[in-house]
Amino acid sequence: MTAPAATMAPAPASGLATLRRLILYVLLFALVVITASGLSGLLERLFRTASTLAAGDVAGLALSLAFTLIGGPLALLLWWFVWKRLDDAAERTAAGWGLYLTGIYAISLIIATTSLLNMAAALIGMERNDWSSSLANGLVWGAIWWWHRWMWKHPLKSPRHLDDIRVLIGWVFGLLLGAGAAIAALGALLDVAIRGFMSTATLEPWWFPILRSLIWATGGAVVWWWHWFREGGRRFHTALVDVTIIAVGIFVAGITALAGLGVILFVLLRLAFDRSEPMNDLLEPLAPAIAAAVIGALVWRYHRTVSVHRSNRTRRASLLVTSAVALAAAASGVGVVVNALLAAAVSPLAGGATRTLLLGGISSLVVGAPVWWLAWKPRHQPRTAADIPPGRRLYLVAFFGVSAVVALITLLVIGYRLFEFLLGDVSGGSLLDRIRAPLGLLVAAGLVAGYHFALWRHDRALLAAAAPVHQRVIDQVTLISGYAPGAVDPDALARGIADATGGARVSTWLRADDDGAGLPPSSVLPPGVEEVIRQVATALEGVTARHVLVIAGPGTRLETLPLIAPEGVAVPGHTVPGRVLRP
Repeated sequence: MTAPAATMAPAPASGLATLRRLILYVLLFALVVITASGLSGLLERLFRTASTLAAGDVAGLALSLAFTLIGGPLALLLWWFVWKRLDDAAERTAAGWGLYLTGIYAISLIIATTSLLNMAAALIGMERNDWSSSLANGLVWGAIWWWHRWMWKHPLKSPRHLDDIRVLIGWVFGLLLGAGAAIAALGALLDVAIRGFMSTATLEPWWFPILRSLIWATGGAVVWWWHWFREGGRRFHTALVDVTIIAVGIFVAGITALAGLGVILFVLLRLAFDRSEPMNDLLEPLAPAIAAAVIGALVWRYHRTVSVHRSNRTRRASLLVTSAVALAAAASGVGVVVNALLAAAVSPLAGGATRTLLLGGISSLVVGAPVWWLAWKPRHQPRTAADIPPGRRLYLVAFFGVSAVVALITLLVIGYRLFEFLLGDVSGGSLLDRIRAPLGLLVAAGLVAGYHFALWRHDRALLAAAAPVHQRVIDQVTLISGYAPGAVDPDALARGIADATGGARVSTWLRADDDGAGLPPSSVLPPGVEEVIRQVATALEGVTARHVLVIAGPGTRLETLPLIAPEGVAVPGHTVPGRVLRP
């Protein structure tokens, strides 16, 4: 006779399942990359020559064959195993599946796009042999991108989350690529128009670099359009999409536009007041600055319009980010102006360098200050607590904190320069010349920190004035309940009275007759707990005693008696629910 086997409780498998998925998806990711590398190497050799496959590079051919013939079947086998397991809903909802698709999708999209665009650009005035590697990489990684896009679009086995990340990766990459290439193309064209053909004379025609940049800009625009419109990126109303719009479409584009405007104004001021360099050198940064200002302003304006038609929180965040970028530009301009003025006071003979520095600070200040004024509206600040928009206090604290840290660092630098001047050789320049740069930054940071700290205190005062005043006068309530057991819950009654009195301590007692026969009968039904609490709160209004006796019941009876403890007797400070009061 054998004893039955002991029943073993199954151990939690969540940790083992997570580890298994991690190993599977990391292996699959590595095998796909290895196979793609091998296939692209073989295709590159096939495009270069059709007669001799090795072409003198036996080691490279052997590596490509090993990656393809060994890594490829292993990748397909592991993918089939993973694909079959996706019939389980737990596998589809796991984070590993979505992260794997996101990683491969991003890498394949970036490599395929850049390779194909590089091949197209290489066909303009370049040797024909330079396109083979780009074409091979573009074809292989393009096929991998389409394959993983099909898996992401599968109606039954697609991941149940992270779909917005896939779209965001595509449109952010396309936007940055297209905008950067458009700035390069427009800058090169404007440079030819401003400085003439001689300034761009090289071994190839002047329009070749412009055409190559246009190819890159067109490719980036197509990738952006595909993910933003075709894949429905603009229809995602998630927090991640809103943050990306603010960070890339408004913050990065705003910095680009303001930087371009600042350089334009700087060049114009130098043409008017500081022609210490040749004209060709003065005009050199003008064309890229105009291109950056135009493209950055277009991108910023589009995403600003998109943010307005989304949530109110996104619209408000776009204004705050625009204000932050403009304020940073204006504050840096103030610091540079102070630095230039101190330099002029220290070295009056160094007029050219000081004038250039001063013009740079004025340019940054003139560009940043109006934009900050329009975005922040300092003359229309909140007058009541209801006017304070969400996110404003966080913005104020963040700017105050950053500017305070900058001020602290500059103070340390000034202290270091001071002690270096006192302890070292004084022939290295005056003290003011050594500290003028950090001193200008300290002035700008101090102004920003002081302004935002004053606004934060103003908002805090408005919120404090609008907050309800909860001044607790009663510290202790002794409740004597005259209701029959079960008619009114004494514990619930005690909690309600404590909340109504602002957190006073409540001691609950149950009333009984002298002979223990029960409470006196009452022809009136007792009210509910909420009604008793409301009556007690009404009766306690205006009571200034610290200890109050409340007698509730039987029936509708309610009596409140303020108490004064004799000298030397402490007011009870504990709650005793359910006690029976007997003389």
